[in-house]
Amino acid sequence: MRRIHQPRPEIRSGDCSDDYEDPDQVFPKPQAVNLAEDPDQIYSKLQSVNMADRDVFLPVPGWGKGRYNSLCSDDELLDDDNEPISSHRSSWQDYGLSTLQGSVYLPVRGRVLAPPPRDGTSPEPCPVLKSGWLDKNPTQGSLYYQRRWVKLDVDYLRYFDNEKEVYSKRIIPTAAITGVTNVGEQKFEVVTANRTFLFKAESDSERNEWVAVLQNFTRGCQEGSREMTSLVPPSFLTPEQEGYLELRGLRSKLYTVVSGDKVFLYKNMEDYRLGIGITSIDMNVGNVKVTDRRSFDLTTPYRIFSFLADSEQHKEQWVEAMRDAIGEALSNSEVAKQIWAEPSNCCCADCGAAKPEWAAINLCVVVCKCCAGEHRGLGPSISKVRSLKMDRKVWTEELIQVFLLLGNERLNRFWAANIPPSEALSPTSCSKARREFIRSKYRQGKYRKYHPLYGNQRELNNALCINVQCSDVLETLCLVFCGADVNCSTGQTACPSPLSLALAHNQKLQAQFLSHNLNTELPRSEVTGDMEPQHYSPQHPVTHNGFLFKTASMVRPITERKAKEEFSRRWCMLNDGNFSYYESDKTSTPNGALKSTEIVCLSVNTSERHGYDHTFELYSDSERLYLFGTDDQDSHKEWVKSITKMFIPSNAEALLRLSFERIGRLKYKDGLNLQSPRVGWFALVGSSLHAYLEDSEEEEEIHLRKLQELSIQQENEVLVLVERGRTLYIEGERKLDFQGWCVGIQKAAGSAGDSLSQQQLTEADIPVIVDRCIDYITQCGLTSEGIYRKSGVNSRVAALCEAFRRDARNVRLKEEEHQVDDVSNTLKRFFRESGEGLFTIQAASAWLSTPVIPEESKKISQYQLLLSRLPRVNKATLRALVNHLYCVQRFAELNQMNLHNLAIVFGPTLFQTDGKDYTAGRVVEELIEHYTDVFEVDEQQLKRQLDEITVIIKVREKLNLNSSVPASGSAGDFICTVYLEEKKETAEQHVKIPGSMTAAELTCEILDRRKIQVREKDYWSCWEVSQKEETERPLHHLERVLPILHSLGTDSHLLVKKNLAMEAILVYLASKVDVSKHGMVKFREERSILGLGLNTGSFHDRYFILNTVSLRMYKEVRSNRPEREWQVKNLRVYLGIKKKLRPPTCWGLTVIYKSEKQEKPEKQQWYLCCDTQTEMREWFSTFLNVQYDGNVWPVDAAQTRVTRALPVDTRHGNVALIPLRGSENEMRNSVAAFTADPLGLFRDV
Repeated sequence: MRRIHQPRPEIRSGDCSDDYEDPDQVFPKPQAVNLAEDPDQIYSKLQSVNMADRDVFLPVPGWGKGRYNSLCSDDELLDDDNEPISSHRSSWQDYGLSTLQGSVYLPVRGRVLAPPPRDGTSPEPCPVLKSGWLDKNPTQGSLYYQRRWVKLDVDYLRYFDNEKEVYSKRIIPTAAITGVTNVGEQKFEVVTANRTFLFKAESDSERNEWVAVLQNFTRGCQEGSREMTSLVPPSFLTPEQEGYLELRGLRSKLYTVVSGDKVFLYKNMEDYRLGIGITSIDMNVGNVKVTDRRSFDLTTPYRIFSFLADSEQHKEQWVEAMRDAIGEALSNSEVAKQIWAEPSNCCCADCGAAKPEWAAINLCVVVCKCCAGEHRGLGPSISKVRSLKMDRKVWTEELIQVFLLLGNERLNRFWAANIPPSEALSPTSCSKARREFIRSKYRQGKYRKYHPLYGNQRELNNALCINVQCSDVLETLCLVFCGADVNCSTGQTACPSPLSLALAHNQKLQAQFLSHNLNTELPRSEVTGDMEPQHYSPQHPVTHNGFLFKTASMVRPITERKAKEEFSRRWCMLNDGNFSYYESDKTSTPNGALKSTEIVCLSVNTSERHGYDHTFELYSDSERLYLFGTDDQDSHKEWVKSITKMFIPSNAEALLRLSFERIGRLKYKDGLNLQSPRVGWFALVGSSLHAYLEDSEEEEEIHLRKLQELSIQQENEVLVLVERGRTLYIEGERKLDFQGWCVGIQKAAGSAGDSLSQQQLTEADIPVIVDRCIDYITQCGLTSEGIYRKSGVNSRVAALCEAFRRDARNVRLKEEEHQVDDVSNTLKRFFRESGEGLFTIQAASAWLSTPVIPEESKKISQYQLLLSRLPRVNKATLRALVNHLYCVQRFAELNQMNLHNLAIVFGPTLFQTDGKDYTAGRVVEELIEHYTDVFEVDEQQLKRQLDEITVIIKVREKLNLNSSVPASGSAGDFICTVYLEEKKETAEQHVKIPGSMTAAELTCEILDRRKIQVREKDYWSCWEVSQKEETERPLHHLERVLPILHSLGTDSHLLVKKNLAMEAILVYLASKVDVSKHGMVKFREERSILGLGLNTGSFHDRYFILNTVSLRMYKEVRSNRPEREWQVKNLRVYLGIKKKLRPPTCWGLTVIYKSEKQEKPEKQQWYLCCDTQTEMREWFSTFLNVQYDGNVWPVDAAQTRVTRALPVDTRHGNVALIPLRGSENEMRNSVAAFTADPLGLFRDV
């Protein structure tokens, strides 16, 4: 190589060259280079480097010609971070920054005497599109070009000192190249968004060839004609570790990034952002060695990189990150990805840590790195630990299938069936806790689920020999680890052991499991007490085959009718836990297959749904839908029965006897435990949902038409079913089948026809429409003159009837919205249009003939007989209606509707006649008149009811309540703990939270309970507080509380307190002219190092612009293109920052971003730090103003408080006022109080 001589008459701080020669020199220890010195002095210092003097370097043989060589290009010197980079530079000037901080020199020492690269670890080089010698533009102040060996591949344009160099001087991502142009004299420019690189070829033809190749390739990139390879510019990767490191002998530091299986070196962070680096180091040939308290060496076969960290702690983090990168480079992720295909294997079986990369192949559990270390401590006789990524030879196809078949979730039903909550592990548990837990779990078997045959060795061995002949590997595991002898005698000469027996029956998975447990040491713990001897009865495998017609599998629900032409005839087989379908009955290779563990739901369609009369749908856990059909009803029933028997567990087999429309598994939460969902098996049968819930031995039936509330929380994909005294939350684990469940349950819970029994019902079997109308009229219309006789507005009555028909459960009658006459006519229209009538078509004539019976006692007996013969719903409805009409006529002096008038109105309505004959009226009149006898009513109970109505009327008259009061909450609402002002036991309040409750309503309820008077400028709010994150957020007054509760962690709670900053916020927003805000704020992202929860990075100044649509972040004020952009609607802003992040000030905001992408949801967390409290308040105020369209605080907060407070505890004196929408029990309690103290109600009036 020739040496490039540079003139030295004038030395400036921005001038430097890296091309020096020193023939046959063995290089001494590097010294710090001061670039302000004379170049001769610099050169003499570099000559004094002697690598052999340092024991931290490996010995290096010298080459014929040694030379110094910069990792930084000499035209791209270390930049001054405070000076901006120009996008337009002269071809003859320095294309970096003008201020020199230092240049990076590293001796080329020849090949390091290190071990050769490991077998199979050589990096696969990207195909080189073109390579050759080019002259690089000179540095600032120099007149000479530098000769460089230039290589172009699909990812980078790189240039080197010579063709033998492994590590480049500069890497330019091809994705960053925006143009390539000729500039004359054999020169051409490579243009990126921020910099321009000048090259010179030997001739015009060579120059044109380079330009053509570059232009064709970069044009293909811009048009998207090629796929991106795995090696993309590092700035687009997620780094495991990044920051500045000092390279030995340099005053300036390099920005170093560990990403995947590579280490990238950059001059500074700006270059990293642009993706333009110095070089990349493949870690599959690397080795990391700690050399000092803060220093370490990265050794490769080609060069040694000696780094110096800022502190010992940082050094340890860098060393661990680089060693992990070596492990990543040497690993093979194919096995891990296959194992993780089973969702439960994505979490550690012991502590729950994400993405575990180790496994105990004999115990069949997948565990994390921390737990794997404790498993090794048990010894290979108990736990054989192997890596999913590095121990490739052990992972046979059969062993992978065993792990996919079992999965951590199913295995923990055996290994972890009885773990006390106090002993459970978490990802953050210490090593001592892990050691004790893992020893107890696997060495002692402390938490396992004991097999019924435990303690009976003969029966255990017999059961093992029987079970290895079928496919139930989990049962075999349970038998083995409860004492069955893997090497026991089978009594058969041809197959003397269970392993040979499994092989003889072609049970490869069973054989794989047994082969890894031939010498396993079994758990040592014993069960106290006598074990009752039992005999093993294996489950008979489900088998079935025949022809079915199938459509192509889908990833979306089937909304259109499938004609017969869209089905294909397939031979289907159900055998050994697999459902397979073939091209024909003579084909040996299946077109596709579903394992029993993959089927999560089966749905039976109605006969007219598709072209074939009888069809069913199968849903898999991979979000695919399979449609099968046949014209043979018996064949259809047999297939449905066989498939469901295959994937439904034995404890839920009772569901198979039902004529279900949909059956499958779902996750659910109930009671007060909303933290950990459990698995249940559900079957939809007509209007009932049958369920076998976890830890429940009996079948439960949920009457969907009797639900008090049914809603879907779209943001959380949760189906909420509220029964009397209970709330069940069904979660959407898979969107496809969950959508089908939601549609099916909503349809089953709605009205299905015109008859009374097909309506949505109350707990008392009364149609909801009847119950709601009677309640409303009792409370608001008993004093209305001509009630039931006057007509309502026909359009309003029709709309109300339609609303009840569509979903009666969600219709709330309110006095300010609905007129009494409209409601009364709705009730009459419902009875007139009901399918079979209240008295049924068959029995109507018997009812109409009863009034002619002359003797009153016989007449009453006949009415009682006919009443007993009515269907259950009709009987309950008739009792409720007659009770209501009896009460109406008792107040005839107010409403002018006496017994006769009511009979005239309701006779033809209930019997659906034309009204010409008064016989129907006679029946109604006599039922009302003899109400207590016919219905055997307790007269004391009736008296209390009439007293209650009297109280209602008097209270309304006295207080002149002409406005409505909201309905009281439903039973079964979720109960949560809310704190007042601070979190302590004395401040606890347990509150029912219905799905519709807002933050303002919850706040008012808490204040009312504590009888706190709200003054004019008291801004009471409900706050979401996170103790772990040290943040809090005032909920918006219209924000629903229940979704917030679902998202809260164990370290978070709700708190009601004053918002002391609200007045200042409102004043600031009132003074703002523009809704947007902009300014400089210190910014930091949340990153995790090596999965240990350690945060890295620091706060950086960034310029932010917040408008009504988005929040944009810029590098600086003058930047034209934002670095990041977020949609405002997806941001949630909290007050406060964790102290361990060491923010520069205490005035900060924590921002969480959640994307709405269903296929790949994204969550980010970052921090904004302001200089003053006022600045922080202004940013927070603007966020609130933008997200809620200026509705930051309710205009009439006092009215909101009164409206919410009334139904909670509306009292007058010592007697609770009758709630306008109260239940029957609430009415009884109010009347009881009134009876005990009749005058108490009016003492304070």
